[in-house]
Amino acid sequence: MASENSPLLAYRLLGEEGVAFPANGAGGPGGASARKLSTFLGVVVPTVLSMFSIVVFLRIGFVVGHAGLLQALAMLLVAYFILALTVLSVCAIATNGAVRGGGAYFMISRTLGPEVGGSIGLMFYLANVCGCAVSLLGLVEAVLDVFGADATGSSGLRVLPQGYGWNLLYGSLLLGLVGGVCTLGAGLYARASFLTFLLVSGSLASVLISFVAVGPRDIPLTPQPGPNGSSLPPQVGHFTGFNSSTLKANLGAGYAKDYTTGAMMTFASVFAVLFNGCTGIMAGANMSGELKDPSRAIPLGTIVAVAYTFFIYILLFFLSSFTCDRTLLQEDYGFFRAISLWPPLVLIGIYATSLSASMSSLIGASRILHALAQDDLFGVILAPAKVVSRGGNPWGAVLYSWSLVQLVLLAGKLNTLAAVVTVFYLVAYAAVDLSCLSLEWASAPNFRPTFSLFSWHTCLLGVASCLLMMFLISPGAAGGSLLLMGLLSALLTARGGPSSWGYVSQALLFHQVRKYLLRLDVRKDHVKFWRPQLLLLVGNPRGALPLLRLANQLKKGGLYVLGHVTLGDLDCLPSDPVQPQYGAWLSLVDRAQVKAFVDLTLSPSVRQGAQHLLRISGLGGMKPNTLVLGFYDDAAPEDHFLTDPAFSEPADGTQEGGSPALSTLFPPPRAPGSPRALSPQDYVATVADALKMNKNVVLARACGALPPERLSRGSGGTSQPHHVDVWPLNLLRPRGGPGYVDVCGLFLLQMATILGMVPAWHSARLRIFLCLGPREAPGAAEGRLRALLSQLRIRAEVQEVVWGEGAGSQEPEEEEEGDFVNGRRGDAEAEALACSANALVRAQQGRGRGGGPGGPEGGDGEQGPSTALTFLYLPRPPADPARYPRYLALLEILSRDLGPTLLIHGVTPVTCTDL
Repeated sequence: MASENSPLLAYRLLGEEGVAFPANGAGGPGGASARKLSTFLGVVVPTVLSMFSIVVFLRIGFVVGHAGLLQALAMLLVAYFILALTVLSVCAIATNGAVRGGGAYFMISRTLGPEVGGSIGLMFYLANVCGCAVSLLGLVEAVLDVFGADATGSSGLRVLPQGYGWNLLYGSLLLGLVGGVCTLGAGLYARASFLTFLLVSGSLASVLISFVAVGPRDIPLTPQPGPNGSSLPPQVGHFTGFNSSTLKANLGAGYAKDYTTGAMMTFASVFAVLFNGCTGIMAGANMSGELKDPSRAIPLGTIVAVAYTFFIYILLFFLSSFTCDRTLLQEDYGFFRAISLWPPLVLIGIYATSLSASMSSLIGASRILHALAQDDLFGVILAPAKVVSRGGNPWGAVLYSWSLVQLVLLAGKLNTLAAVVTVFYLVAYAAVDLSCLSLEWASAPNFRPTFSLFSWHTCLLGVASCLLMMFLISPGAAGGSLLLMGLLSALLTARGGPSSWGYVSQALLFHQVRKYLLRLDVRKDHVKFWRPQLLLLVGNPRGALPLLRLANQLKKGGLYVLGHVTLGDLDCLPSDPVQPQYGAWLSLVDRAQVKAFVDLTLSPSVRQGAQHLLRISGLGGMKPNTLVLGFYDDAAPEDHFLTDPAFSEPADGTQEGGSPALSTLFPPPRAPGSPRALSPQDYVATVADALKMNKNVVLARACGALPPERLSRGSGGTSQPHHVDVWPLNLLRPRGGPGYVDVCGLFLLQMATILGMVPAWHSARLRIFLCLGPREAPGAAEGRLRALLSQLRIRAEVQEVVWGEGAGSQEPEEEEEGDFVNGRRGDAEAEALACSANALVRAQQGRGRGGGPGGPEGGDGEQGPSTALTFLYLPRPPADPARYPRYLALLEILSRDLGPTLLIHGVTPVTCTDL
């Protein structure tokens, strides 16, 4: 069922109780009542003003004068091509569902997840904060250039005092004006932006008319300082009117020193200045929480704004190249005032664009911050930004952002920070392109945007273009921004974020895994690439936690499935009781830190459920080949949840976030003497079923006695060295000889070797016990085994022990493997053999403190047995089901008091001596 936060709810016309839901998505400040802005006022106007900024008035001559018309047009085409690619991605995401408040942050976080979305959202927020401060300082400098007491121009009132303190005061006053407009709400901001838009449009109209109406004139230029502090001779720029000679002279590039900084200009530096002025395509998307229909307004308004600004820039480039000579373009970036019919109107346009850019940055920053606070990604740090007015205006986020802008203003000159701001914007643009690319590559059925003029090629090209521009503008800022994004993502990952948003990474993984599973052909399996793929049947994980971790160590990069059978009949139940249990089992996997899948089933009996899991667990070439079971004995199960530090929980039985504690989701361990869900008969029958299905079988006994450091994920090299003992001969078959070379014996050797590859078992030494018959000469069989181990690249200590002196000496002829198990010998004789085998194994566990290829071991006899784990050969169950209880009794005698033991029967070849 869809959760209460499902995006589908945003498209319902009526809720379950008859409550109307908005069709355009909820989630903006104040809900649907705050959504008042149209496409034009909410998207077109702020995007146009942000993309024009102060560049349209003060940097047209800079770009054309240094780069020439042809290269300037090429720069503009490249810049708008990069922006257009991102606009296509924005349009695709915005038309794929309900867009809530937060704009680009919402799009990125709901696609790439809270870790990436939160980090980029915070960087985008800081970019808007710094962008607001840069715009305000630019406005202050533009005002002081005309009205400042130290102004150097030929005209101006020169009434405003200058200096750091005065500049800070002017910036703070302007910030107060901008903050007041934004605090009073999006409606007042929209009206103020519209008024600014009219002023800027009027100013641009006067400039365009002046190119045509004004006749040729000479424009005196401000004298520039010479190399020795003296002024250079005054220069004169020429406004020639429309002149083909002027156009021809301005076609090619003529890079020279920038008279404002003294730096030599290049293609890259001029392109960076032009691109800095064009970044602003997200200004409308940032207002998504206040738009009446964001899914329609964002793509339509953004495309209109981009097309309009592109046309104006092209027109100004051509007009400037036709009418102004190179000297005027390079030595007076504000030449629009000199050629204007009414110069004050150009000043009004300059001031209006700077003011609108600061307002757009501040209100955009506040909406991003409010969305970040609502998602609670950064905790109490952003708590004040959650406060909203009765009308839905997030004034808390506005004041929060206002205070940060005020702090940035204290830094004064922010020329170097301007590049960082642009790089942060580009990171957000690249993330939007990446989000759209991920959705397209994931091929999710629910990704069907109504805007279809995009493809994965445009998204990929957009990501690459944004990254390229980042390093072109400022390599240091680009590297630092990526490092900051990584650190913030790591922080959010450590904190943990909401999991109900949906991660496109999961869709991508599903798409890729499905593709590669289809290519994983079981017909191409080869023994030299064999690996264990385990199905561990667990009744109650509270008593099986050590076995859970031991099986995780045995898998060696293979498939690991936790299986559980719930007893019941679906015909007699109102709903499936298995599905609600998956959450608890997945939490168990996370807490135990094992790499396992979970597979649960409902069945009338455990045996039938085990058959189901053995048949259907896994997919394609990844299916279990080995069944792992806990041993069936009378030992009381221990509750490992109480002693394992990973499962320690608060006393009130709840986890962080209010979810129930894991210990409350699983029943307490079975009490001694209480009835079991599985009878001894069915237990052995389950083993027999697995062998009939050609599955290997592992029975684990006393795994709870394993030291915790042996089950940890780290290295066990500092712990006391222990042995891993392997008995590759069926000890319930008294005859000795070369039985160790059969398939089952080699399977034991392989599993023991795999365990030794785990870091926690590196200090354990592998011992293989070679059983000799009473008439076999020592040495010959050991030599053959050592040669085999050398071919298999297995390092182990080999020890010969004599076995078969008792029952075996009475029958020197060949015996079948199942003589004792199948009851062809008497019960007393079989039990005596099992007791003798058990005594033999226990005797060897306490020996061998020294000797062997590795040299003597440290330690003394007071530290207990030297064997950490014993591998025993598991004989096949008898053919007669009536003998199953006797078979289980023999296994119990054989493995009694041996400590942690694995009884293993392998049926598939697992070793290879070929390259």
